[in-house]
Amino acid sequence: MSDQDGQWERGVIERLAGAALKEQRSARRWSNFWKLLFFLYLTAMIVLAVDWKGAEGRGGPHTALVELNGVIAADSAGSADNISDALEAAFKDKDTRGVVLRINSPGGSPVQAQNLFDEILRLRKKHPSTPLYVVVQDICASGGYYVAAAADRIYVSKASIVGSIGVRLDSFGLVGLMDKLGIERRLFTAGSNKGMLDPFLPLQEKQKEIAQGMLDDIHRQFIAAVREGRGRRLKETPDMFSGVIWTGAKSVELGLADGFGTLDSVARDVIKADNVVDYTVKENVAERLARRFGAGATSALLAFTAHFAPSLR
Repeated sequence: MSDQDGQWERGVIERLAGAALKEQRSARRWSNFWKLLFFLYLTAMIVLAVDWKGAEGRGGPHTALVELNGVIAADSAGSADNISDALEAAFKDKDTRGVVLRINSPGGSPVQAQNLFDEILRLRKKHPSTPLYVVVQDICASGGYYVAAAADRIYVSKASIVGSIGVRLDSFGLVGLMDKLGIERRLFTAGSNKGMLDPFLPLQEKQKEIAQGMLDDIHRQFIAAVREGRGRRLKETPDMFSGVIWTGAKSVELGLADGFGTLDSVARDVIKADNVVDYTVKENVAERLARRFGAGATSALLAFTAHFAPSLR
């Protein structure tokens, strides 16, 4: 092999090595870029998820705020556990002059609503010098009103929606559709009523009576709670407990509410502490990410199952 051939081969090898080195450097730069981008994204998610205002205003006399928004359910922000924890913290603070539970809810689980009703009565008895007022935003209906009835007073806007003191059970029947499609339902149970309210089976009269009896029982509990909470302020009418809804203005006339007010006006004029501190339990980062990117199938399953559970909505 001549020196010229050897130099040519060395040149090729050097060029190949240089290209490989350049490619490695480029890949490393892109890797660092994506790592930096992911870090910035994660930092942004944490910043958005953290409640930076939660501790503002503490250290002096204040009105404690707890928010109850949306459907009242065990797996929601409006669960009895979340709201109870927030109320407990609000009452325990020595600088709390009064607590405002601001409600904007169409209702939900009768169990969660009953638990919250009982917890509010317990806290009011434990802290008799600290009042608890409900301030209604757009809607305080069914289970939302169940909770509100435990407060010292209820304040509404004139156009708020209040009431719906009743119970409902949502279901549907697909028997006719299955017959048309030639689909046969096969269900094996131990217990004659274990398949009650199955949408793929005909509704039996006995099971209908059982379901209605359960709804009536929960309705009686609801009515008793409203009467206990509102007492002589109620001006009962034949349709008060029929599930009908009223405007805020009408609810004041009927004694379902005590007057008109907002969070600011109640804090300023009633509690006399216009510094408002929010004690509402906030979702953490993991919960927000799970709600955004996961739990889709679980939510669909829960939504389907909810059709067969009593609801205060």
